[in-house]
Amino acid sequence: MRIILGITGASGVHLSTIFAEKAVELGIELYTVMSKNAYKVFKYEAPNEIELIKRMSKEFYDEDMMDAPIASSSFLTNGMIILPCSMNTVAKLAAGISDNLILRAADIQIKMNNDLVIVPRESPLSQIHLRNLYKLSKLNKVHILFPLLTYYHEPKTIRDMELFNIGKIFDILGIEHNLYKRWGHDKG
Repeated sequence: MRIILGITGASGVHLSTIFAEKAVELGIELYTVMSKNAYKVFKYEAPNEIELIKRMSKEFYDEDMMDAPIASSSFLTNGMIILPCSMNTVAKLAAGISDNLILRAADIQIKMNNDLVIVPRESPLSQIHLRNLYKLSKLNKVHILFPLLTYYHEPKTIRDMELFNIGKIFDILGIEHNLYKRWGHDKG
């Protein structure tokens, strides 16, 4: 299985590291592309994780590398995740703008009818944000997944909640995992 991971300049970049870690554990080929602003956020939130993501990725690209294989629809994938996804990226996707490699790769997923999982990191949302997200949600196989606090699986740590959210992304992509306890399992 071949997945593209786009990382943009929104808070929550550590979630992309967890996604990469779990994807690689499951034998998924990861093709990662990171925006300039994501580098800045990593410096504040997770300064030691950029090199870790680079090592876990089969290929790693910067957003300006528009000649990368993932910029072509002839590069076959099983989908793409943008984690975290900035509202700038959401707005450009909704408008059909693909002026960097993350947007170009996402545009290809849309036109090839592959799964595209967008994980926005913004709160509260403005009417503009909601309008753009709604527009994207109307496209076939585009999924919006906010990383939420979760409780029914009885988390003991923040890591448990993070794994729940990563598990939900895997669920959308049809990837089997055991990252969280599903509803109704182990209930008396």
